[in-house]
Amino acid sequence: MALVNKEGQKVPNVTFPTRQNGEWVNVTSDELFKGKTVILFALPGAFTPTCSSTHLPRYNELAPVFFKNGVDSIVCLSVNDTFVMNEWARDQEADNVILLPDGNGEFSEGMGMLVDKNNLGFGKRSWRYSMLVKDGVVEKMFIEPEVEGDPFEVSDADTMLHYINPNAAKPPVATIFTKIGCPFCAKAKAALEDAGIKYEEIMISNSGLTSRTLRAVANRDTVPQVFIEGQHIGGSDDLEVYLAKQKTA
Repeated sequence: MALVNKEGQKVPNVTFPTRQNGEWVNVTSDELFKGKTVILFALPGAFTPTCSSTHLPRYNELAPVFFKNGVDSIVCLSVNDTFVMNEWARDQEADNVILLPDGNGEFSEGMGMLVDKNNLGFGKRSWRYSMLVKDGVVEKMFIEPEVEGDPFEVSDADTMLHYINPNAAKPPVATIFTKIGCPFCAKAKAALEDAGIKYEEIMISNSGLTSRTLRAVANRDTVPQVFIEGQHIGGSDDLEVYLAKQKTA
């Protein structure tokens, strides 16, 4: 397979046909990289498991931290056509990431990352890697090891952030269990938003996830119940105390 590390070299000069607002728009390498600091991470395919569950979501989640540390844009590249990439963008939490279709594989080939995935029925696809590009020149590449399957060990967002700034503070992630019409739930959500903590809301109802689910997870019957980075915080008053301590820590 002989993957090539392109550190110190310019990225390939490619024109990407994209579909934007119902019209064809050509996007060039210069438009993407010239005079900018850009993270590009490439993956084998839209809608595939690791790409959808981990690779893209984590870059999107850490995007505000990357932007605070001098990154102008984050690009996710795959050898898929623009219609597939646009649908994937709609399916994913990817507001902070540019999903770029390398439909003909020209950019991937120019990077020395175009590989044969015929055994999966994929044809030619990009190997999984990430890179930091400054003014069109590759400063750093994280290339997944050349082993069977689809390794995902070094091209992740956390590894890239550690390279850019080992001391960068990562935003905490919260999950909150709520019920419709609960004023204390609204209070807790507002407190999380004021603290800049993004959260996933899980609604408790008579169908789907019920109070039994809440008891199994939190050992509580009341809502809201807040978890931050896996730690059970408790209800809205408990959250208020927790956030106050974080401010003084």
